[in-house]
Amino acid sequence: MRRPPISGLLAPAVTVPGVVVALAGVDPPAAGAALIFGAAIVGAAFVLAWAAEAAQVDVSAGLAVAVLALIAVLPEYSVDFVFTWRGGEAAARYGAACAPPGDETPACSLALANMTGANRILVGVGWVLVVLIAWRRSKVRGIRLGRADAVPLAFLAIASLYCLLLPLQRTLTLWDTGVLVAVFVAYSWRVSRAPAGEPDLIGPSAWVGGLAKTPRRATVVALFVVSAGVILLCAEPFAEGLVNTGAQLGISQFLLVQWVAPLASEAPELLVAGLYAWRLHTTEALGALVSSKVNQWTLLVGTLPIAFAASSGGRSGLPIEPAQRDELLLTAAQSLLAIALLLGLTLSLRAALLLAGLFVLQFALGAAVPEAWHDRELLGLSLLYLALAALTLVRKRAHLLPTLRDGLLTRYDELGEDMHCTTTGGGRLRLRTRLKARIHA
Repeated sequence: MRRPPISGLLAPAVTVPGVVVALAGVDPPAAGAALIFGAAIVGAAFVLAWAAEAAQVDVSAGLAVAVLALIAVLPEYSVDFVFTWRGGEAAARYGAACAPPGDETPACSLALANMTGANRILVGVGWVLVVLIAWRRSKVRGIRLGRADAVPLAFLAIASLYCLLLPLQRTLTLWDTGVLVAVFVAYSWRVSRAPAGEPDLIGPSAWVGGLAKTPRRATVVALFVVSAGVILLCAEPFAEGLVNTGAQLGISQFLLVQWVAPLASEAPELLVAGLYAWRLHTTEALGALVSSKVNQWTLLVGTLPIAFAASSGGRSGLPIEPAQRDELLLTAAQSLLAIALLLGLTLSLRAALLLAGLFVLQFALGAAVPEAWHDRELLGLSLLYLALAALTLVRKRAHLLPTLRDGLLTRYDELGEDMHCTTTGGGRLRLRTRLKARIHA
């Protein structure tokens, strides 16, 4: 039997310090806790991704889409769940303010900060990274998706349009949960109609997938259980370490939670997508990130009110502070521009650079604009995104209806012969009808 690749040993190794510290009950310094537990989450997320990919050898297409979607969102959701749960506890104690008097960063705001940061990183970093790597490797000035990728794009459009309404609300309610989870369920059902195919695995997932049936299934189950346990064990001390680090160093807790925490949970997905792009599997890489965006805008956002209601002991929705309304608007506006740029199922190098430039612009403006004008800065940037989205939509209007029709109505067997469908963050389900990588049971 072949030995596992080195990367398959390094990822579990970086989880060990976090697990040992957590089980021993040691209380390290805040910055050390954030580093140790963050590294453990990153390592566990890689293991989770490999297990989810290897499971495709044994799991049917429909079941894989439904189950792997739930599993792959665990790293991001576990961290956001901690902040949302604390927000609910704070709301039960202090009321709608979600914080004691004088606290500048309510727990409820941190929950939404983590979610908006993760969504914006996925597009502003992930999508751009894949296009830039493809250009660097092949000098092709853009990526062409398969016709079947109209499916996640269409559902992403539905979710983004609905999320554009969230900034008009004062709370994220259980009604929003019903709508967004329904979109996710519809998306999962739609993807499950794709014909089954053999998975295309590389790296540690290929090693696991190449094992004999019994050890392969036992290994996959063990990897799922261990990685999920590590993530759940380390999520709360990681979140607490980040918040305490901000308090000790005078760094905004909001910024740490919005950008550093999502980078830890999104890192495996971004690195795996970058690896696929480097190997010129560019369609798979970008398609996976588009599908992951669907899951984050539906499953992740939609389940936050459930966690908040459970921890607060009531039915009131997760409060949306005025600053968070601006963040939600900016996140939804970025999504709509990204969708408009992908109409025609092509993301050009110029479009990727536009997304990257706008993503960097928000940090430049944040540093240059006085804090008192922060709301105007976010509103102005959101309007810029929306204006560019409208202009792009007008320019690509001929692609709008065909993309929606293919995404929502056209049968999968009519979407082209070279078909793949990708779903969920780290655990991608690729269903292909040619160039299959043979995995022997």
